Amino acid sequence: MSYAVAVRALCEFTAKEGDLDLRFTPAPTAAEGMAGHATVVARRGAGYLAELPLAGAYPGLLVSGRADGYDPQLNLLEEIKTHRGDVARIPQNHRLLHWAQVKVYGWLLCDEQGLEEIDLAVVYFNVVTQKETAFRERFAAVDLRTFFELQCSRFIAWAEQESAHRVARDRSLERLRFPYPAFRKGQRQLAENVYRAARDGDTLMAQATTGIGKTLGTLFPQLKAFPGQRLDRLFFLTAKTPGRALALDALAALRRQEDHMPLRVLEHVARDKACEHPDKACHGESCPLAKGFYDRLPAARKAALERRWLPQEALRAIALEHRVCPYYLSQELCRWADVVVCDYNYYFDMAALLYSLTVLNGWRVTLLVDEAHNLIERGRGMYTATLDQREFKALRKGAPAKLKGVLERVDRHWSQLHREQQEPYLIYPALPDLFIAAVQKAVTAITDHLTDQPTGNDATLLRFYLDAMLFCRLAEAYGPHSLFDITLDEGGRHVLSTLCLRNIVPAPFLAPRFETAHSTTLFSATLSPAPYYTDLLGLPEGTRWLDVESPFLAEQLEVRTVSDLSTRYRHRESSLAPIVALMARQYAARPGNYLAFFSSYAYLRQVLDAFRAAHPGIPVWEQSRSMNEVERSLFLARFTETSRGIGFAVLGGAFGEGIDLPGERLVGAFIATLGMPQVNPVNEEVKARMQAMFGERGGNGFDYAYLYPGLQKVVQAAGRVIRTTEDSGVVYLLDARFGRAEVRRLLPGWWRPRPLRIGREAEPQPVD
Repeated sequence: MSYAVAVRALCEFTAKEGDLDLRFTPAPTAAEGMAGHATVVARRGAGYLAELPLAGAYPGLLVSGRADGYDPQLNLLEEIKTHRGDVARIPQNHRLLHWAQVKVYGWLLCDEQGLEEIDLAVVYFNVVTQKETAFRERFAAVDLRTFFELQCSRFIAWAEQESAHRVARDRSLERLRFPYPAFRKGQRQLAENVYRAARDGDTLMAQATTGIGKTLGTLFPQLKAFPGQRLDRLFFLTAKTPGRALALDALAALRRQEDHMPLRVLEHVARDKACEHPDKACHGESCPLAKGFYDRLPAARKAALERRWLPQEALRAIALEHRVCPYYLSQELCRWADVVVCDYNYYFDMAALLYSLTVLNGWRVTLLVDEAHNLIERGRGMYTATLDQREFKALRKGAPAKLKGVLERVDRHWSQLHREQQEPYLIYPALPDLFIAAVQKAVTAITDHLTDQPTGNDATLLRFYLDAMLFCRLAEAYGPHSLFDITLDEGGRHVLSTLCLRNIVPAPFLAPRFETAHSTTLFSATLSPAPYYTDLLGLPEGTRWLDVESPFLAEQLEVRTVSDLSTRYRHRESSLAPIVALMARQYAARPGNYLAFFSSYAYLRQVLDAFRAAHPGIPVWEQSRSMNEVERSLFLARFTETSRGIGFAVLGGAFGEGIDLPGERLVGAFIATLGMPQVNPVNEEVKARMQAMFGERGGNGFDYAYLYPGLQKVVQAAGRVIRTTEDSGVVYLLDARFGRAEVRRLLPGWWRPRPLRIGREAEPQPVD
């Protein structure tokens, strides 16, 4: 078998040496890089050959690429690299890589033209000063051939190994069987549809209730489709940590059916969770795991891929054994793993690693998007930028002298923006062009400063620099999908403000990500109605929607809609006593563990205080603001098979989804809200925009902005009660609006809600 590889890819794999060096130094943009190359070429003589195509062979390998330029009269081949700042600060490992590339091109040219020797140069072009710095050396063709063959021998051994791995992996997946004697109810239906989507290159939205085994029911068919579709990678994308754990559990169940299964599975976690030395900078002079990183990387990579099963702790052990950074080892392994389990942002955000690798390598990838109802809000957050004037003014006071002028200009335009604003919050109809121009000039000035002085800068300067770059970049993409707003903040004698470029429809940014994938399956218990998700996420035309048959019976879950109660803000005071009485009566009818969900911490506290006063003998515990992981674990630890009591929580918070309390750990839930966002200027603008953008296609602005997001949270929270086919429980929907037809049609089809009036004589029915 013959392999093909580009010169750059060959050298990046075989010729990297030395330290990992991630000291922040501004690099030229893509546009600056292209302009810099053009400037250098324009300075050369008339016979200069730019972008010279070259190719050559090594047994089993074809190497090709385009050399930046060749001067036949001087017999000089050049590799042109653009940079900023002092050329002496270009890291040594980068220089070695640049020389490796020009030496490979040098041999290809010598071989093509029968040259015995050639002059090679790496030319560094400063995009700011327009100055060239050239490093030139003469090489004999025989020496270049030796170098070329060494790189090729290193790569071909790896390529042959990868090819053998691919064959073994696909054969193993052809043999793969479902790991249990039978599918759960609905699980086969889900698996068959996921397989068809992967086979046909389609996008599928699958709404499937918790308890059906969605994770295994999507992973198994996706993997079965690998051989027939010649798929390269599967990315299992999650919103939260529990989703990663469920995916790894399902993959472990599949791997157990074959000893030494060749499938490579990588759990890729965030840098702050993988870092071993958070007090050190990411370069060899500071961190021992960055020192000599590329020298030790091949052995660490080899050990990791021989291990194949790489959850976070296994990868960490290998990294520390080989004295390399766990996070950047994991980032390297994203190139070689068959399945990567990670957060949404690694494929969907603006600088997504997996998306970039997919495009760069032309991979055929398939996506599984877990708990996909979260992707709307997460997507909005990825493409939103804010600038805080209070932080900016603190930065300005201590900024370097040469930045004072551009920062003062930004501050002046910033203050003018809200000078006439009377309201504490206001949405502006257009972007402030003069302010954005001032910010862009400040970004340029800070870039030049960081280029000249890359170390010793205050963290606030770097933070503002990154925020400002994102703000400017999103300003370039501004459209109906985003809005610009200003929030005022009284700052002593002066009024300060926070500026926000707020994305409300992530579709324009996410659509190219879906188009790049061979197939995508998005799954969740709440993906209804389908147009809401296709519109806001930018899913392809022809996306299929599946409502998977529930494994649960209506008799398992008693759903009661209270018809004579309002939890609207203006009625909250009068709602307290009826809610407290109903909760106490239900607890008396069936003592056990319950969750009570409210629209806000303030409402939660009102009901909790009233409940404690009226029923001090019933155990209660509450969700508090900003709970850390330990506090959340302690809250959940109260729900045991033998405990009794009521946990008070906020709808849409940490306990409204993603937690598993089967059996007697949770027997009921009270939901005292429709979960709809507050009526405020942002949401009112969202409503108007949604109506304008999607109204002609049947979308409703109010539903898109308020009703659908709210009911999604309600159904997710209620889904905590029934987790297995053996569970039984009760859910109280505490608001008369749950009885409306437009609300009821958004509730799960297997529910059979019954109305209830909570007068004094009304008694809850115990559930057996």
